[in-house]
Amino acid sequence: MKKLIPLISISIVLFFASCAECDKEFNVADETIAIEHLLENWIIANETQDFDLIEKIWAPESDIILYGTDSHERLMGWTNIRSAIKSQFSQIDETYISASDLFIKINCTGSTAWFAENISYNFMYNGEANKFEGLRFTGVVEKMEGEWKLVQAHLSVPASVGVGN
Repeated sequence: MKKLIPLISISIVLFFASCAECDKEFNVADETIAIEHLLENWIIANETQDFDLIEKIWAPESDIILYGTDSHERLMGWTNIRSAIKSQFSQIDETYISASDLFIKINCTGSTAWFAENISYNFMYNGEANKFEGLRFTGVVEKMEGEWKLVQAHLSVPASVGVGN
């Protein structure tokens, strides 16, 4: 028991020391709205092929990442993401995206957040209508110089599971 008391004391001190960073004041509701606005701008930028808006959404860093829906789509760094988005914009048009079931969680310091939502992505490709229903769009945003920026995103298509008896 005597050996346990110093261990408990050290654990309590470490716990409160680790929470010191979490004392930073920020308004969760305001930050959540700002992140929602960023994600709405992501939709608008993709629907209107507004590359200037795309550049405002993504962090211009070499260590950000985007996983697309194709198995080979692992885009590391803003340069690669920018090239892929420009290529996509040149191949599709008449895009319409709807989102639902948005979840946002902000860390205790208000500097990083993660999100998840479902999106339906409708577009024209080679003159034919295409759509992806129920895409999963998840990612991480970071507050940089007072603005939220995408630093990681992942789009995935859910597998269809057959129902059978």
